[in-house]
Amino acid sequence: MTRLTESIESMEQLAAGWRTLVLDRSPDADVRDLPGVAVRWAESRFLFWNCVTLTETGTDPALLARRLGEAADVMRAKKRAGFLWVFEDLLADDARAALAPAAARAGLVHAFPGTGMAGDLLPLPEPSHPELTFVRVRDEEQLTAYADLNSRAYGFDPADGRDGLAGSALWKTGVHAYLGLRDGVPVTCAAVVETDGRLFVVLVATDPARERRGYGEAVTRKALYEAGRATGLTRATLHATAAGAPVYPRIGFRANSAMSFWALADRG
Repeated sequence: MTRLTESIESMEQLAAGWRTLVLDRSPDADVRDLPGVAVRWAESRFLFWNCVTLTETGTDPALLARRLGEAADVMRAKKRAGFLWVFEDLLADDARAALAPAAARAGLVHAFPGTGMAGDLLPLPEPSHPELTFVRVRDEEQLTAYADLNSRAYGFDPADGRDGLAGSALWKTGVHAYLGLRDGVPVTCAAVVETDGRLFVVLVATDPARERRGYGEAVTRKALYEAGRATGLTRATLHATAAGAPVYPRIGFRANSAMSFWALADRG
């Protein structure tokens, strides 16, 4: 695949995967495909379930400015805060250079960077880690532990993380969600959801007090290994934060698009 093709794949995986995950959180979620803007908004306290993203390729500066304004208008109409995800390699070079000032004019502020990644990497060898035991999320206690790890890793209030996952049947059956336990205590987690013929890795998190021990890599490998065995799929995608980006190439992922996350300036 070319880099542009992989960048399109990364954006489409977000749009398709988030449709499933957002509708699981709220059957009344705002899931729309507008011209150039995909809306995936659950009105959840868990900010990652409130998402808009730009979907066109080769976007020039004038069109970029218009789409940023439209995305910001969607976000302002919502009760809850969320993020605009921008896959920067989908923009024309001059539009990419103009992104920050155009976003500022639309009332958006940069929240954090990310990286789209993909790879034809399965099957993987059965994973292990000398300090961890892996369990699949099957009950509410395990799902709560998964939510709490994400809250600690991303700096959310625990109630916000639980609002994003509590009570979900999908996460106990249709998502390959795994906890890594050390001495019986959940310290890391990763999940894989089948999305348009690919394995889409989502919500990887490690307790900040337990980082740099290979836990995140190990539990991601476990989720991919089991999802691959269950589905027969071999290609995987993910969207990495800056903290996670160095980990995934060791599994076989390759970066395909720089990403940036934007929030409304007037939401504080």
